[in-house]
Amino acid sequence: MTTTSSDMCGPTDDPPRKSCGDKVDSTIHSFFNRVGVICASKAKITIAVSLALAALFGSGISQIKPESRPEKLWVPQNTQHQNEEEMYISYFPPTSRFNTMLVRDTKGKNVLTKEHLVSAMELHGMIETEEIDTTDIEDYEGKKELFTFPDLCSAGGGSCVAYNPTDPICNCLVISVLRMWNYDLDMLQADDDLLSTLMRYGSREDLEGVLGNPVFDNNGMLQSAEAIQVTYFLADRSEVRNGNEVDPINEAWEEKVFLESVQDNEPSKSNIDVSYISTRSFSDEFGGAISGDLVFVQVSYIVAFIFLGATLGSRIACGKGSRWAMSFAALILVAASTAAGIGLSSFVGLIYGPVHSLLPFILLGIGVDDSFVIANAFDRERKVSRSSENDDGIIARAGRALGRAGASITVTSATDLVAFAISSSSSLPALSSFCAYASIGIFFLWAFSATFFTACMFIDEKRQRDNRRDCLCCVKRSDDNEEEDDLDKGAKEGRISTYFRKYHAPAILSKPGKAVVLLVFSALFGYGIYGAINLPVEDSERNFIPSGSYINDYIDLADEYFPSSGVSLSINFENGQDIYDKRVELANLSERLTGLSTAAPYIAEPNSESSYQNAMTGLHDFLASSGSAAVGGVTLGDDNWPTSYEDFVLTMKNYTSFTGPGRVYGRDFSYSEDRSSIRLYKVDLEYVRLTKENRGEVIADAARQIDAMDETRAMVESWDDLPSAFVFCEQYLSIEGFKVIQQELYQNVGLAIACVAVIVLITVGNFMAALLITINVALCIVEILGFMFAAGIVIDSVSVINIVLAVGLSVDYSAHIGHSFLVKGGSNKDIRATEALADIGASVLNGAMSTFLAVAVLLGSSSYVFRTLSIQFVLTVVLGSMHGIVLLPVLLSLVGPAPFASAEAPRTEVVDDLELSEDKMENEE
Repeated sequence: MTTTSSDMCGPTDDPPRKSCGDKVDSTIHSFFNRVGVICASKAKITIAVSLALAALFGSGISQIKPESRPEKLWVPQNTQHQNEEEMYISYFPPTSRFNTMLVRDTKGKNVLTKEHLVSAMELHGMIETEEIDTTDIEDYEGKKELFTFPDLCSAGGGSCVAYNPTDPICNCLVISVLRMWNYDLDMLQADDDLLSTLMRYGSREDLEGVLGNPVFDNNGMLQSAEAIQVTYFLADRSEVRNGNEVDPINEAWEEKVFLESVQDNEPSKSNIDVSYISTRSFSDEFGGAISGDLVFVQVSYIVAFIFLGATLGSRIACGKGSRWAMSFAALILVAASTAAGIGLSSFVGLIYGPVHSLLPFILLGIGVDDSFVIANAFDRERKVSRSSENDDGIIARAGRALGRAGASITVTSATDLVAFAISSSSSLPALSSFCAYASIGIFFLWAFSATFFTACMFIDEKRQRDNRRDCLCCVKRSDDNEEEDDLDKGAKEGRISTYFRKYHAPAILSKPGKAVVLLVFSALFGYGIYGAINLPVEDSERNFIPSGSYINDYIDLADEYFPSSGVSLSINFENGQDIYDKRVELANLSERLTGLSTAAPYIAEPNSESSYQNAMTGLHDFLASSGSAAVGGVTLGDDNWPTSYEDFVLTMKNYTSFTGPGRVYGRDFSYSEDRSSIRLYKVDLEYVRLTKENRGEVIADAARQIDAMDETRAMVESWDDLPSAFVFCEQYLSIEGFKVIQQELYQNVGLAIACVAVIVLITVGNFMAALLITINVALCIVEILGFMFAAGIVIDSVSVINIVLAVGLSVDYSAHIGHSFLVKGGSNKDIRATEALADIGASVLNGAMSTFLAVAVLLGSSSYVFRTLSIQFVLTVVLGSMHGIVLLPVLLSLVGPAPFASAEAPRTEVVDDLELSEDKMENEE
């Protein structure tokens, strides 16, 4: 016998190929044979110890560290944005939560009529005066109090056109044209020229910032509008509790006052229609979708139970051959592994985020495969009728069965574990933690499958031998007739195995069949490359909003009425003396920011207060036109600026005070503790709306957002003639996240496939088999990426997790077939491929079908997380199983390696059938 390219070891007495492969195979087989014998001989103890260990490790759930803050989950740590945020918060601690409503005519007509404005003012009155009682707030830890909006609002000037210190609303930050009547219903009703009053709100651009589709005549006079936007700001009172950021009082006001007030407005009984959004809306709607759709996960477990019960045994009806109890045991196996994995992960301090709710489902998809493989091995190793088998015989069979299945479940579990372990090094904490949780859970799946499930199988085999009832093994059936398969010498080949032997294998392993298979999979791979190249990285935040949510209604209208409004940002200048020294340049900052809206950095034109707010410009214009008498009366120089830094600080404080003419800029300065010096002043800007349409849906354009962020930072860093400055934008939180996510996707998938190749090589013990399995997996992953593009799935935090999962699952389908091929003897590769399919193909197909049916339940989910998971699972199951039971057998039949020395001899009837088939083809030719 000659040495082949699949040799792995040095010279030995036996041919190297056989020696190395046999050594690996026999070592794994011997280990699991011993485990199987021990677990079967001590079945009850094994089950008790397994459940006790699951409970012990699961007790770590009490140490779980929930985390829901986006900046702690989806942003790479120690990034530039985190440094910018820390600096910004040191000057401006978090201050506000927003609540916005869009008021429209019920028929889409002009809303700037007295009747509509009165309705809007009445609605505002409810929002302003409605009280909340702290005794009704579950998480509130203070004393009993009653609060209204003025008690909770963010302080700000400019909310009333005529400031009245005795009117609480005038001290609150509210943005709306209703301020033109001081939010007073009587003033509004007494106004006979509403449009003239509205024209005094500000410039045309200012009106366009708060009115939807305003219409102006040729003289620039406001004529009508389709919507009025009103935004209320609450002073931030948030705190972190157990990894969650909570703000009990404000959240209660938003729920009980703002949301209930706008939701109580019924268009059928009113002349206005209201769309709305609040700070708590996203968590309410996303959390509600996840919670509401958890029922789908429960249904998927029921579907898995039914399918397992119907296919694990040789018959569906309870009796000999049925395995409903083992179906239940398989689910207990998954549940115990999930609990132990989550518990141990929590105990070692890993964070638990919202996306971790996918873990039970993912472990279900992986766990049932091992159950099918072990059950199939138990059947295959039965060589005598059940009635003639004593306990020692079943124990010996359990050892042989686990020895037969051990290599398969080890290679698939190891590759799954490593695929997730690699991604646990991700710089995104949520992805890193999730993959670590999954890796630990997969370890417990492997351990409990080999011990707990094997022990359960032993008890079930005894139950069948003793003719006891399924699920009620203590009750013996009165009918003691032996089943048909019990009359034979051993187990009878199942229907699916027969299909693989007589129909599937001959079809794909014939010469025309091989050609068709290679052609079809070449086409699939070609499309996979096309789709993978075009698969975009996107900020899919909007996709997390459930369909039918009121948030979607608001966002759609905001896109329609305020298409130019985009993400807010600020340029923050430090050092008050430098600010004063560069006052002229800062007042004229708009000159540097003009013309940047059509290309990166995509900053909106500085032509309105909604897109550009610069206190230095405002102060200079005021001093030039009105002097300093109203703001402290300091001496002004020829340039209309105060002549000293101290006078400048005094003038700016008076100008931006609540009663000052520049009160709208009151929140743009950070002063020293004694307010004698300016620490920082900020200029508020806005990006143009960086969105795009993707298959009929408007989503954020991640590529342009990344360009905008990078170019804005570069621009500010280049201003060496101005005071030191930094950029702050809350959206950078997510932009920096998906800036690295594509790189990590391909990097982690590539590393996972490479490690999978090494693990398969070690556990299978044959270079050529490992190479074919790895190539098969790589092709499958490329095709999954391609069909993700076809399905409209983008690269984001959810899809990345599922791609990592796809690496592990697709290995499962191929590794079982590849290993089985090596343990089938003979020189005819077509026969060995056929035998491999007949032996393990049923387990692979059943595992794929159980996962597919469980996943199919989630396709109707309204949750983006579950919907994306289900689509990617379907792609993985369909493509992975096709590669495992169609492409890989063809490749093995063409270039597969020789069998192990310990391989089984081919069945005689298979050889005869193949020879007859070949003779028939030759005669036809």
